[in-house]
Amino acid sequence: MIHHARSTVSELPVIPASLLPADGRFGAGPSRVRPEQVSALVDAGHNLLGTSHRQAPVRNLVGEIREGLSEFFGLPEGYEIILGLGGASTFWDSAAFSLVRRRAQHLSFGEFGSKFAQVTDRAPHLEPSDILRADPGSRPAGPAPRADIDVFAWPQNETSTGVIMDVTRPQGTDPDALTIIDATSAAGGMHVDISESDVYYFSPQKNFGSDGGVWFAAVSPAALDRISELSRSDRWIPDVLSLATAVENSRKNQTYNTPALAGLVMLGEQVRWLNANGGMAWAAGHTAATSSLVYDWAERTPTATPFVADPQHRSPVVCTVDFDDSVDTARLLSVLRANGVVDVDPYRKLGRNQLRIATFASVPQSDVQALLACIDWALANALS
Repeated sequence: MIHHARSTVSELPVIPASLLPADGRFGAGPSRVRPEQVSALVDAGHNLLGTSHRQAPVRNLVGEIREGLSEFFGLPEGYEIILGLGGASTFWDSAAFSLVRRRAQHLSFGEFGSKFAQVTDRAPHLEPSDILRADPGSRPAGPAPRADIDVFAWPQNETSTGVIMDVTRPQGTDPDALTIIDATSAAGGMHVDISESDVYYFSPQKNFGSDGGVWFAAVSPAALDRISELSRSDRWIPDVLSLATAVENSRKNQTYNTPALAGLVMLGEQVRWLNANGGMAWAAGHTAATSSLVYDWAERTPTATPFVADPQHRSPVVCTVDFDDSVDTARLLSVLRANGVVDVDPYRKLGRNQLRIATFASVPQSDVQALLACIDWALANALS
């Protein structure tokens, strides 16, 4: 369990300035925002913010984002980028209305996969979901083909635990079944073959360095057909949660209801930056190299160990590191925060003696190296 420190800020030691990272934000979401994104927001304040989202300037921005994401993901023919408001958690409700015909199967190996499973399991118009669970820090072997399942769903990266899952279509299933991937903390920082999924959805407050409150999805022709089919059925679907409504509006480069333009501006700048640097291949290579610094450090530090035992299952974008009982992580977190190094707390519901460090696309290796040096200093000087 997490220890409880009682130190006040004035009592906490000062980490030498030479060790501190240039940017001390390592949160798993919301993530750090690059200065260039803030500059883009300032520029937009002169002509875009405070204008109608139905007019050309905002619709052009949405169109640019959709095109940039299509380029980044290398969308196969017939796939579309659609968007809507409410974030990924709202998308779960939309999926329960507009994508699941009768029954879904979920791989649940962390907080966010389990939440989507609960949505479809409790939906009164659907049959109880088939939920394949694994303990935090591990993952199920994979989806289990069943004739009565028409949606298979799981996270590519479980943000709460730092466990990854392959994005590969289940074999031996009904060819009409859809594969739906929660990519909120993976998209923009991990490799994916979009053709292996029908819906690859995310909100942009992780690798894309923007605000939450909006979702995007790369959607296959089969998923578009399912959305259309269910919209024409006798199932009641609220307009604000209807994916058919989202598709209709997305094709006009707009949203059904009013979006937060600031988040779209920051997202647009981040998508341009990622594509200019080399797109998905660059981003995935960067996060893999950066996260390896954390895992290598944990394996050589006597009091620490990677939480995810299997190296092949460890996330390149959200690194979880356990400490033994000799380390008071609450005090460690307090020392780091007092020195401007923030948001490396473990996921609250896990209740582990742990740090969780985001190594998203915007986090440079130099900052991670500095973070680890700060932790080493604190372990030697502030917790002994």
